[in-house]
Amino acid sequence: MGNWLNNALFGWYPYVALTVFLLGSLLRFDHSQYTWRAGSSQLLRRKQLRWGSNLFHVGILVIFGGHLVGLLTPVAVFDALGISHGFKQGLAMLVGGIAGMACWIGIALLAHRRLLDPRIRATSSFSDTAILLVLWAQLTLGLLTIPVSAQHMDGHEMVKFMTWAQGIVTLQPGAAAAVADVNLIFKLHLLLGMTLFVLFPFTRLVHVWSAPVWYLGRTGYQVVRTRRPVTRARPQAAARPAVAGPGFKPAPEAPTPQLAGGDN
Repeated sequence: MGNWLNNALFGWYPYVALTVFLLGSLLRFDHSQYTWRAGSSQLLRRKQLRWGSNLFHVGILVIFGGHLVGLLTPVAVFDALGISHGFKQGLAMLVGGIAGMACWIGIALLAHRRLLDPRIRATSSFSDTAILLVLWAQLTLGLLTIPVSAQHMDGHEMVKFMTWAQGIVTLQPGAAAAVADVNLIFKLHLLLGMTLFVLFPFTRLVHVWSAPVWYLGRTGYQVVRTRRPVTRARPQAAARPAVAGPGFKPAPEAPTPQLAGGDN
């Protein structure tokens, strides 16, 4: 890959993707809040949805956390902890492979459900289906990097990706050079991953920003239900005026007081 093209794809494109990701999310939240949701079709094929959704979400959270920690943690931190590059790469391949397969199976179930059920397909937008297929392709590329990584277990290639990612985040010029000579499958995986950031504000993925993480720190309470009958106090009726009976005689009216010197 030519030097100019490598710089454009891995030196400039990451900043374009991050800008669209952050600015696009902010503008959509500010101007189109009614579209800020993940459309639900949970009343249809609930069992398949439950399996697919759980496998996908658990797998993607593990993958995202592993990429975040693995790429952005400085190499010096791993060296200080005594974690070798080869051990880190092997751990990433093992955990990432298990989580990737779970996520791949989950998204395959979700895509099968959305594409082959006529009722779900009729209520799905183009972006709903497209983002599922893009995520599936990205997971496939990620799993295909595992056998390539197994050919060099010294961790040298992983250090290249760490150097590139940390160089992009810290605005280091020439960060793209770190991945100039890596295998093509890695470059495709990086490119599609950055493209997901570009697509993020325009799809249902924006609901990630609304994840209820604040539930973890809220004050707990417990709702208790009982089958025992509960006696409730009846509201007292308002006092009614007495009804005159047949022998009722009204009280005589009191004389009207007169002012002194009334006939002047």
